[in-house]
Amino acid sequence: MGNTEKFYIDGLWSEPQGQQRRAVINPATEEAFAHIRMGSAEDVDRAVMAARRAFESYSQSTRELRMSLLARIIEVYQRRMAELGRVISDEMGAPLPMAIQMQAGSGMGHLKANLEILRDYQFEQVHGRSVVAREPVGVCALITPWNWPVNQMVSKIVPALAAGCTMVLKPSELSPLSAVLLAEILDEAGVPPGVFNLVQGDGPTVGATLAAHPEVDMVSFTGSTRGGVAVAKAAADTVKRVTQELGGKSANIILADADFAEAVRAGTVACLINSGQTCKAPTRMLVPAARHAEAVQLAREVAEAYRVGDPLAEGTQMGPLANRMQYDRVREMIAVGVAEGAELVCGGAGLPEGVEGGYFVRPTVFANVNNAMRIAREEIFGPVLCILPFESEDQAVAIANDTPYGLSGAVWADSFAQAVQVGRRLRTGSVHLNGAPSDLLAPFGGYKQSGNGREWGVQGLEEFLETKALIGSAAHS
Repeated sequence: MGNTEKFYIDGLWSEPQGQQRRAVINPATEEAFAHIRMGSAEDVDRAVMAARRAFESYSQSTRELRMSLLARIIEVYQRRMAELGRVISDEMGAPLPMAIQMQAGSGMGHLKANLEILRDYQFEQVHGRSVVAREPVGVCALITPWNWPVNQMVSKIVPALAAGCTMVLKPSELSPLSAVLLAEILDEAGVPPGVFNLVQGDGPTVGATLAAHPEVDMVSFTGSTRGGVAVAKAAADTVKRVTQELGGKSANIILADADFAEAVRAGTVACLINSGQTCKAPTRMLVPAARHAEAVQLAREVAEAYRVGDPLAEGTQMGPLANRMQYDRVREMIAVGVAEGAELVCGGAGLPEGVEGGYFVRPTVFANVNNAMRIAREEIFGPVLCILPFESEDQAVAIANDTPYGLSGAVWADSFAQAVQVGRRLRTGSVHLNGAPSDLLAPFGGYKQSGNGREWGVQGLEEFLETKALIGSAAHS
């Protein structure tokens, strides 16, 4: 991968106009292992105009051509998936097997799901006397985060390609190298020049310029709620479409008659995967007050047994936090929890046993948390679980919904029908019932301050489509 200090624009790797270099830090060692160049407004404009030129022809391409393109991308992606996993591990700290199987693997999942969706999607339907056509929205700015870098890039790039859109990607400057490798994969697969473009840089420069650019028709943003607000404001003057997948503080309601041990253990693990840096992680575990002590003991056993260390070492389950900024944030919030009077069951802000450096924290469990505490209301984005007791099902639902967020949630019950009933009462974009895993054919996105719009599934494709009514055409077809 020799293109780390270049941008991919109009089908070519080219020298950026921006001159600032930025080190890419391995969070396990705190050492720089590569550099990128930071883009400028001129770089953004060059990429956007390449996408605008390419849109004229690519937007008219056939379903068959796009399906063939996705099939070629899958072929190249599969061949380079292990390489992609290693890059992800190095740049953001995920244990290598997890980086290959889950991080890079999620990208393969989105590719296959979108190929299936594209095969069957009806781009035109008759309504009354009219044909209603779904057409590509235009040039798209895709702005992605550092925590699941490839998952977030592919879940935007692939439906945009399937829809017939062209695009400019700005990945996080904190985990930028997987984007370079992904651009190489797309180039090798034969994505036409200008259809996909990559510009590195930060939010205030590249992100803001993309969001405000008059030739960008849509912005798809994943990141913090604060960042999403800034993107929406920058996009408002040109009235472009904005979709946002933002923060979360998901509740995991475990009812008294559920398989309690399984539910608590699975819920605790879900908070530790990817070092807790998952927007939909069920970080608020709601348990019956009468079984609070039991839940605390089960969660402690899981957290204390979780193997933390070198992402490349065999048997490691959790690596470091992805960057210094997040490391400082998580340690600060653990201290806040202690100061607020929550019971620190295990973990804490210190380094794990046997670890002497890197952005590592210990798996942390707080008990006797109430929903007024900051650790229960703010997104910590680290391996920190809060256990909250409840007295009744109604109170559990009220606690779960008492949040500015609404990205995801979970319900465990002995009766699946009861789990569904409770899940319907949660004000959140998705609910995992009795441990059900993610479904890439189902829509993903949030209520309230967790965002607008959806990714994944048919709804994810439709975010990249406009609606046109060809009035009267049905009578002549």
